[in-house]
Amino acid sequence: MDRHLKLPLSDNDIKSLRIGDYVYLDGVVYTARDAAHKRMSEALSKGEKLPVDLTGAVVYYMGPSPAREGRPIGSAGPTTASRMDKYAPALLDLGLKGMIGKGKRSDAVKDAIVRNGCVYFAAVGGAGALLSKAITEAEVVAYEDLGTEAIRRLTVKDFPVIVVIDKDGNDLYKEAIKEYGRE
Repeated sequence: MDRHLKLPLSDNDIKSLRIGDYVYLDGVVYTARDAAHKRMSEALSKGEKLPVDLTGAVVYYMGPSPAREGRPIGSAGPTTASRMDKYAPALLDLGLKGMIGKGKRSDAVKDAIVRNGCVYFAAVGGAGALLSKAITEAEVVAYEDLGTEAIRRLTVKDFPVIVVIDKDGNDLYKEAIKEYGRE
């Protein structure tokens, strides 16, 4: 079933999402990859505030290519989410509500998703040029010195994702293996 959701996600939105749901997101998403996550983790360990308020937000694990003329951003495909797994539970505990990436997540991330009533979406890897068409605005908001790994504020319209881990910890990857009988 295809659904359109306005960001930020409400608790009712999250409660209604099930693994396998196709969702189109409209609103603000923040980008952050390995280097930005490391820097946010270091800031938290020093008792500092994060450079952006992630309460209720969705983070897209993505580092874009340069924008072509007339476009706000270049190719914008997802990064492998497991690279952020050591940082994600702390951010979820601080109020992050959703993550977009590709690939499996650790048990610690799944536990944090359940504990905090959050969701993990997958975007289609290899489709970065197509995904960029759903991004209407892009602005670096923190860690500009990190280049493509800087934190960006994206405005998205009809951004396509699939629910991979829902608030109850159901995991589409594991369910698909059971259903199709192979790993």
